Amino acid sequence: METCKECGKQMVEIDWCHDCNARHFQQNFNNWTSGNENIDKFIQNTQLSAFWHNKLLEWIPFDRFNDINYIDKGGFSNVYKAKWIDGRILNWNIENQNWNRYHQNEFVALKSLNNSENVTLEYINEITSYHKINEAFIIEIYGITLNPETKNYMIVLQYAEYGNLRNYLIKNYNELNWEKKIYILYTIANGLDQIHKKGLIHRNLHIGNILRSKYETSITDMGLCKPADYNDALDNKVYGVLPYMAPEILKGQNYTKASDIYSFGIIMYEVISGLPPYHNMSHDKNLAVKVCQGFRPRFNIKVPQLILHLIKQCLDADFSTRPTADEIWNILLQWQDYIGDDDTEIYKQTKEAETSILPSTPTQIHPEAIYTSRLLNFDNLPEPKNSDDYYTQYDNIGG
Repeated sequence: METCKECGKQMVEIDWCHDCNARHFQQNFNNWTSGNENIDKFIQNTQLSAFWHNKLLEWIPFDRFNDINYIDKGGFSNVYKAKWIDGRILNWNIENQNWNRYHQNEFVALKSLNNSENVTLEYINEITSYHKINEAFIIEIYGITLNPETKNYMIVLQYAEYGNLRNYLIKNYNELNWEKKIYILYTIANGLDQIHKKGLIHRNLHIGNILRSKYETSITDMGLCKPADYNDALDNKVYGVLPYMAPEILKGQNYTKASDIYSFGIIMYEVISGLPPYHNMSHDKNLAVKVCQGFRPRFNIKVPQLILHLIKQCLDADFSTRPTADEIWNILLQWQDYIGDDDTEIYKQTKEAETSILPSTPTQIHPEAIYTSRLLNFDNLPEPKNSDDYYTQYDNIGG
């Protein structure tokens, strides 16, 4: 590893001297403020502790963005895309005594939290969760800004040009073979594994919170991320997208890593079938009751038994028997490695499934099928159980 030209010490990463860069950041602390002491301290801590350029956050004045356009609306936020004029910090330029930057004038996403003029610790925790899992297959966070008109703080994030995975599937599903579907699921499982290994739970994992860029699929919207041992008493009120919610969560139990695994199982179904889960029925209490009784989405195509078995494990009513994200990731990694080997079972089963694909029919969404997050309150739901034919059905799930 090379040595720093300023202090002569060995650098921890290429062109990154932790001690010198921390000093450069600290010397600039008096030149900016977010207007909120908690946010200032959080950003400053990321800069002082950063051991590489992609591990820090910046306070970014709003006038450093242009070409701002509205994209979408979430449960508690609006999302915009904008061009960041300056781009990200790369390393320190000794000659110019300033930061070298890259990705200037490239698009980023701005996630605005509604009514955040008096920002709460909950919002700080959301930013902390993002930064804590700044890993592959997780949407990166670059910094924080403030909209001077609305007075709402905004998280500055990596921009995914293809939008959420559901929109991507609508446009590209017919071009996805089994290998591509497995790779998409592998990247999502990898991201979820990173979340869980950091001791966090996503709590709102659904296909609208999976974003697709040109080369990768990434998890976003950590707005409901909390430490895994966080115990929230919501009096049977839960927030999320009903089709992706585990039966025990519908019953009002606390979120666990296993409830994220159930959500991943539903995402597997949607990526493989191309159909939104429970697209032909109302997303009301009756559906919540049926889910607790073991009802699961049905496939419209022949699915390899290996894949069906993994989905059924993820969707098991007994959360204690669901696989971990690490186990799922390793299974998908093996399938990805061996799907081109004609001696393997995954190759044989996917080839058989390809020859028996049923013709797809236009998907009509029930007017009361709701795929955005909302507050739900279902009383007196039955105890979760698997349906009687849960382990005997191989051409579909549910019954």
